Amino acid sequence: MQRACAAALLHTGKTIINNPGQSDDDKAALHIIKQLGAHIVQTTHSIEITSHGINPIVDTINCRESGLSSRLFIPIASLYHKEITITGEGSLLHRPMDVFSTLLPQLGVSISTNNGLLPITIKGSMHPTNISMEGALSSQFLSGMLFAYAFAAKERVTITVNNLNSKPYIDLTLATLQQFGKQVEHDDYKQFTIIPQAVLHDTVEIHIETDMSAATNFVVANAITNGKIDIQNLHTDSLQADKAILQVVTSTREAFDFDATDCPDIIPILAVYAGTCAGQSKISGISRLVHKESNRITSTTALLNQLGVDCKTEDNTLIVTGVQQFKACMVDSYNDHRIAMAAAIAALYADGDVVVNHAEAVNKSYPAFFKDLAALGVKCNLNYE
Repeated sequence: MQRACAAALLHTGKTIINNPGQSDDDKAALHIIKQLGAHIVQTTHSIEITSHGINPIVDTINCRESGLSSRLFIPIASLYHKEITITGEGSLLHRPMDVFSTLLPQLGVSISTNNGLLPITIKGSMHPTNISMEGALSSQFLSGMLFAYAFAAKERVTITVNNLNSKPYIDLTLATLQQFGKQVEHDDYKQFTIIPQAVLHDTVEIHIETDMSAATNFVVANAITNGKIDIQNLHTDSLQADKAILQVVTSTREAFDFDATDCPDIIPILAVYAGTCAGQSKISGISRLVHKESNRITSTTALLNQLGVDCKTEDNTLIVTGVQQFKACMVDSYNDHRIAMAAAIAALYADGDVVVNHAEAVNKSYPAFFKDLAALGVKCNLNYE
């Protein structure tokens, strides 16, 4: 949804988004493109976006708490020739942005940051040229650069990326660009070549897939309750990284080893599942969890400990020893949507109530989470609006 919004802003003409997302992050992306000059009409099942390029109506863009949106729209805003400040709220103000401090000056963009954090002030306009960048911290920085390059490059240019993680998320970016007539080729995710295309003025109509990240919660719920939840509209051929959970979670709940380098967002719910498995499970690829909505190494292990699960971290791996039943407890979401949802699903395996503080964090990606959980017969007493 956020990628579709970015492309719709850069596309000269009309974009129709069917089955749009309703999360706080989705609303943040819509808010951003409106601030950058897009005209938006919302109906019950679709959103119509009309854009004539970047034409900001304000000089400060608020990305709220959306990490992806901030990293998409900093390069996109750099295409504009006047000064723009990008800021955010909450945990986003503590998430690193200094990759852009190295990249953007090479492209004719002046940039000042708050010691590598938001707010960031930029002044373009960007001139795409061959560059090299790091991809270890997050693939989101590369996604932002690809959107800006694909719509602005006048000749073939190449982005060389070192140590790229979360490759499936780049596949989502490339697929979105392709829907808008943009061609990007890559050599084993190490070099991305943008091949300029004629400007597309046609109306682009796209359909937003079911969110696999949201569905992972019910995949685990099914397994730990031996349930018969029918999860509809999942695309097994989806490019979404989090479909990898389907390779791991089974109703037999056997201990497993899994590398989550390309799908770090499933680690909290996968760790809960590991806590129900017989034996010791190992989830590797956890190092980048430090810079999420919470430090998810800390928040995930704290959740497991409160549930009575023995766990430890060694190097880049979380090691979880399963138990017969979780303990009733009170846990903190750390204002992290994925921790809040993982804790709620964990309650299905507990010997009593699990109280989740700051449970409203689910609004970031899945506002209907507790409504859907209650529809399955789970008692959810909500003390927030």
